[in-house]
Amino acid sequence: MASLDRVKVLVLGDSGVGKSSLVHLLCQNQVLGNPSWTVGCSVDVRVHDYKEGTPEEKTYYIELWDVGGSVGSVSSIKSTRAVFYNSVNGIILVHDLTNKKSSQNLYRWSLEALNKDSSPTGVIVSNGDYDREQFAENAVPLLLIGTKFDQIPENKRNDVLTRTAFLSEDYNAEEINLDCTNPRYLAAGTSNAVKLSRFFDKVIEKRYFTRDPSQMTGFTDRKRFNFKSLHYD
Repeated sequence: MASLDRVKVLVLGDSGVGKSSLVHLLCQNQVLGNPSWTVGCSVDVRVHDYKEGTPEEKTYYIELWDVGGSVGSVSSIKSTRAVFYNSVNGIILVHDLTNKKSSQNLYRWSLEALNKDSSPTGVIVSNGDYDREQFAENAVPLLLIGTKFDQIPENKRNDVLTRTAFLSEDYNAEEINLDCTNPRYLAAGTSNAVKLSRFFDKVIEKRYFTRDPSQMTGFTDRKRFNFKSLHYD
């Protein structure tokens, strides 16, 4: 196969949320039988057709960088991860739909990756808000993916999806909720597959076709970030 242009997409989230299973599903279209803890970073590649079905269609490699999910405060861990955050074109934020803490920790992951701050908790400004202007030079397309959808009790599903909707809105990112052990959630033609394709198209467009930084979306769209809108209680 001829050499293809490529983009780099980080896959971030706490340990145990299913990042490795997700990446395997995205790249191999198969369920990962024996997932293990990721140490450092693992990289897999997905082939994606940009603007599929149009005259502009072109094939690209999507590099998915599955970064180990420890959120401990040890500075050496975070400084080691910083190596993986260079030249990022997109970020997939992964959280466990049955674990609220993993959703809340996505903000720490975002700060760490986009701000490259070894102590992201120190970036919080007063009154529980974040100054989104600090991300102006690092804005990249974001996608929010919730895993273990099948494990949410039926009577709690609406509440969980309401919380993730607020999360998606605050990140100005589309959301996908799925079960990594069931490929049908990403089957061709489903809304999830459409969202995923749209995200990868956006990543490629920002990398290869956008010249005006003011057109970048993500954290730059709104200056203030209010955690209170997430309704976690």
